[in-house]
Amino acid sequence: MRSNAIGLPIAADLSGGEAHDVTAYHRLMELRDSDPGIALMDKAYDSDAIRQDLRDRGSAPEIPTKRNRTIQHSVSKPLYALRSRIECRIGHLKELRRIATRYDKTASSFLGFVLLGCIRLWIRFCPQGLVFFQMLSERMAGVANTEQASAL
Repeated sequence: MRSNAIGLPIAADLSGGEAHDVTAYHRLMELRDSDPGIALMDKAYDSDAIRQDLRDRGSAPEIPTKRNRTIQHSVSKPLYALRSRIECRIGHLKELRRIATRYDKTASSFLGFVLLGCIRLWIRFCPQGLVFFQMLSERMAGVANTEQASAL
């Protein structure tokens, strides 16, 4: 999952359950037309190729190095602490039972419900999204009342 500065998802992709996180890196970076100014990633993304790709895109990689690397890169602790926002938003997604237990048989169906969960996060954390959702739900309630009245 790729997130914006406040941790809200802006791109999502599925990979196999046994696949490493790094395998989805290139697909996630291609899903958006803009490149991040600063890339906050966990240790799973610590590779020279990813660091170089981020630098080529004009991003500053903030990725802690694995213990077994000979060259240790420094990370800004206050900046890297902002990653907790992303982890919290992923936790909010996992609160949705259908996503946490993966009831869906197909990957496309599961990805659809992940995207619905992402939309829910945007509505929950953005006031403009909440206003839009309230307006949409009032309009849908009005349509439902009109259909019920015409059925009588």
